[in-house]
This record gives sequence, C-alpha cells and structure tokens, in this order.
Amino acid sequence: MVSGMVGRGTALGAVLLSLLAVPAQAASAVTADGSPRTDSAATGKRMPAPDLEGLQAVLREALTKGAPGAMARIDDHGTVHRATEGVADKATGRAISTQDRFRIGSVSKSFSSVVLLQLVDEGRLDLDTSVNTYLPGLLPDDRITVRHLMSHRSGLYDYTNDMFEKTVPGFETVRNKVFTYQELVNLSLAKPLTGQPGAAYQYSNTNFVVVGMLIEKLTGRPVHTEYRKRIFEPLKLRDTFYVHPDTALPGRHTKGYLTPDEAGAPLVDSTNQTVSWAQSAGAVISSAKDLDTFFSSLVRGKLLSAERLAQMEQWTPVNSTQGYGLGLRRRDLSCGVSVYGHTGTVQGYYTYSFTSKDGKRSITALANTSNNGTVLGVMAKTLDSAFCGKPATPAAARSAAPVKRSAAPAKQYEDIAPGVARD
Repeated sequence: MVSGMVGRGTALGAVLLSLLAVPAQAASAVTADGSPRTDSAATGKRMPAPDLEGLQAVLREALTKGAPGAMARIDDHGTVHRATEGVADKATGRAISTQDRFRIGSVSKSFSSVVLLQLVDEGRLDLDTSVNTYLPGLLPDDRITVRHLMSHRSGLYDYTNDMFEKTVPGFETVRNKVFTYQELVNLSLAKPLTGQPGAAYQYSNTNFVVVGMLIEKLTGRPVHTEYRKRIFEPLKLRDTFYVHPDTALPGRHTKGYLTPDEAGAPLVDSTNQTVSWAQSAGAVISSAKDLDTFFSSLVRGKLLSAERLAQMEQWTPVNSTQGYGLGLRRRDLSCGVSVYGHTGTVQGYYTYSFTSKDGKRSITALANTSNNGTVLGVMAKTLDSAFCGKPATPAAARSAAPVKRSAAPAKQYEDIAPGVARD
C-alpha cells in the first residue's frame, strides 16, 4: 500500500534516523539519561503517525543549507510515504527520486557486521578472541578482540583523518585508486593507538577494514560474494550492490556533490569513484527501499540468531543521546523513542537509515552532498518527523528552531570523511 507522495518544484519530500547510548543491561527499558522509554516496544503503544509536513520542511531546509537534493522514504506497517526536494543531477536538472540508488557510506558497516556475526553463529569466530588469532601478526596489540573492532573500541587510528584533511584534494588523490586491505591497515598503523583496547568508543574506519579482512580470511571468498549470498539475495535487495573497484553506480542513481573547504567554491561531482579507500567500511550502493528492508529484517531476527542480535544491541556510550553496538547505532529522539540503524557519509552523500525496535516503521533519508555539517545536522531532524509525529509547536516555529547537536570532542568524526564535522 502506498501513501503520501509529496513534493515541491521539481521534486518530492524526505525522512530518516538517529542513535543513542545506554548501558547494555538497561537498553530495553530506559533512555540514555535513565528516564523510561516511550517507544512501542517499551509501552505497548503504537507510535504516532509520521509528521509528513514536518519531514517535507526538513528536506526543504537541507536545500537552503547547500544540498542539491534531499529525499526520504518511510515504510510504516505496510504503508509507504515518499518525500523529495531538489535534484539528483545538477547538470540535467532531473528531480531526485526515492527510487534512485546512491552510495550509502558507513551504513555499509552494518552489512559487514551481519556477515561477521553470521560467522559467529556458524562457530567460525569468537567475538572475544584476539584479532591476531585469525590474522596473525596484523595488529600491534594482542588484546584487540573482534568485539573491540565492531564496537569501535580497538584504539586503531582512523587513517581517513589524514587522507581527507583537505577535502577535495584528498578525494581527488584517491578517487580512482585501488588499495589492498593491508595498505589501508598500514596507513593506520603508521600512527600509535589512540587508546587502550576495550576502552571508550572512538570511531575509526580502520576497524571495519579489518572486519573485511576477517570475512575474507574465514570464508576464503571476497566480501562482495558474502554480502550477496548472505544478505542481498535472501532479502531480495535488487538495488543493492558492492561494485568495488568499479567506479560507476549501476542503473538510475542520484549524483553526489562534495562541498569544498573554501567558502563559496562550486560543488564537486564526486559520484564516480572506486571507494577503495573504504571498502568493507563504506563502499556499498543501495536504495531507500532496500535499506528500510534490511534494517527492518535485521531487528526482526531474519538475519541473525536471537543471541547474536542481542550482542549486536549491547550499547557502548557515544554521548548523552547515542550508543553504538556491533556495527549498529542507536539514537534517542526528542519524544523518548529509540531507533536503530546507521548513518553514512561518503563523498557527496549523507544517509540516515533507522528502524523502530520492532522493525515495523523504518526510514531512510538522503542528502546528495557532504562536507557540510549544517546539512548533516538538518537531516537528523527527519528522525523526529518519522517516529515522533507532529510536535506541539507549529511547523514554522519548529523549522526556525536551532538544531540540537550532541557534544563531541574536537576532531571526533562520525562515519567516513572527517570533513563532516566542519560547518
């Protein structure tokens, strides 16, 4: 059943997601600050209807802040809501569509985690065993376990901090380059560990490069084969691909536009690239429909055993409203609802993809720009529109309100490409 296709100008409207941080033992009943959760899983009450007007306003705001286009798709108990604004292609003026494919960036980490956790279910891997047991001599500290990688607690330096210190020149240097996993790990190991293994959360793409190495070592097959056999085909994800090291997106897709560091400089078309600098940390291509299907299926137990899913949802604190499991994010929204999924950044694309605890309502939202922290913050508001319903305040006043941002230390970047933290 399809409901609510809305739009303005050349396009339609959008919607999306977020995460949270709470102790694992309290994750099912309370929010990060200890107050009771109000989502349907905690109270037995159905969530309010999505705020489609508010969602559309968020997408329009993203355009005013520099995104050429923005879109969102909500799958809600069998009803689909679609919203779009702006263009998928600045050269032709083609309107962005929720049917377009796009680069999902670090949402890829959830796919990689599912594959690795399936190997745990098959008895081929133990989460609390040293990575060096499976990849002898790879890492400088035998205390780094598989679980530490998947929860970003290994202390491995994120090589992308240096690779993209200058946004556009850094990108152009690697746009068509093909790396091996070992080369990427070597870039990280040129710097000392940033913390003790098992200590606090510190996001690093290096962790999921090593996850890719583990998948290939344990299966004897490339990651694209394991993605396809274990996730894409079983879930019938017809818009989801891993084409590395090819540079083009197959079929109809939204183009990505990278914002230069210099104020006022024109956007750079960053659509075609190998994404070899990310691979299992961020090179998957998908669509809004497929991502909604993936996260809904994941939390409903269609991809992992109940035990493994519970481990994936053991949250390491990120900040007061966010937590990170094993390749899975959790975010507490303004209404107390907790949602589960991942954010993604790759040059030219910001993705939010989250689902409710029961998997019955999911949203994927996209803006086709990056290195624009203001757009990233605006798009986070699609989550409240999708899961919290209409607020008590009028839409106009809500749109004018400042974006609430979570405190984060300087130089702590989320997902791929550190420039996302710059405003």
